[in-house]
Amino acid sequence: MPASPRDLVRQTLECRRPARAARQMWTLPWAEIHHRQAVADILRDFPPDITGCPGFLRENGPGNGDPAEPGISVDDWGCSFVNIQRGVIGEVKEPLVRDWKADAGKVHIPVEWMTVDADQVNRFCEGTEAFVLAGCCPRPFEQLQFIRGTADLFMDLLLRPDGFGDFLGEMHRFYCGLLDLWARTNVDALMFMDDWGSQQALLIDPALWRELFKPMYRDYVQIAHGAGKKIFMHSDGHTLDIFPDLVELGVDAVNSQIFCMGVENLAPFAGKITFWGEIDRQHILPTASPSGVAAAVGEAHRHLWRDGGCIAQCEFGAGARPENVREVFAAWDRLTSDGVA
Repeated sequence: MPASPRDLVRQTLECRRPARAARQMWTLPWAEIHHRQAVADILRDFPPDITGCPGFLRENGPGNGDPAEPGISVDDWGCSFVNIQRGVIGEVKEPLVRDWKADAGKVHIPVEWMTVDADQVNRFCEGTEAFVLAGCCPRPFEQLQFIRGTADLFMDLLLRPDGFGDFLGEMHRFYCGLLDLWARTNVDALMFMDDWGSQQALLIDPALWRELFKPMYRDYVQIAHGAGKKIFMHSDGHTLDIFPDLVELGVDAVNSQIFCMGVENLAPFAGKITFWGEIDRQHILPTASPSGVAAAVGEAHRHLWRDGGCIAQCEFGAGARPENVREVFAAWDRLTSDGVA
């Protein structure tokens, strides 16, 4: 009897020789706007094995507007985003907090996210054979940037002004409570994210990352594993310096820009953490030929596949060619199906 998509993902995560690499496509609004039929065709021909659970909130947060449409939208924390291009997400131009002691009260902790209808979540999980990711995603570093502004936040990380530590603690307690709530549902995995890399290095000193953020992530991992769940992480950029830490923490799968770091440089971690994609969306997906995409998938397979340990994932976002996105999944199937590995 063939493995279900849920079991296929678990086999991939645990390097237990899945019948093929598990699949997932991230579809950004831009792709739906510009290539709607191609998106539908790829999903039909390469059905995803991983899905995200809706929030199923009894009470919605105060955010408003569509972040993927031109204009201003406000998230549930109260941060205003300005967008000038349909199909992508804008930027915060006016941070909420200029002084932590004076302005922290302007930030809305979105307690509405705690009103999850667990029964609806469980019914969703029971109604799909896919591997289900929780409908929440803590992102402390990124949310702090939205609240404070990137440059000022970097100074705060070094100077620790009055009120900053108190807010960070409050945010962390909120995120832990949210993950604990989802861990008590029937989802298969929790997840969190923070974009930590530039094109060439970590955005802050790795020692500072280990002091402030690694302990928070450790709590996230422990909440997931304590409930028998897997835990996934996303982080863009050159994050090679913290890969040993992610392995040590027990992160099950990490979505990262493996080509930004050099796929061969990640080979020492193969079999120790699952590479949740991705194929380079900066250069390969928008500009390569399908044969170039196949070569890139082959490189990832050669360096990182260990009877599993890689998820066939890519992002269909701004500039990506539909034929290249399709080839990502076709190439992974050719390399990992029917015992070819």
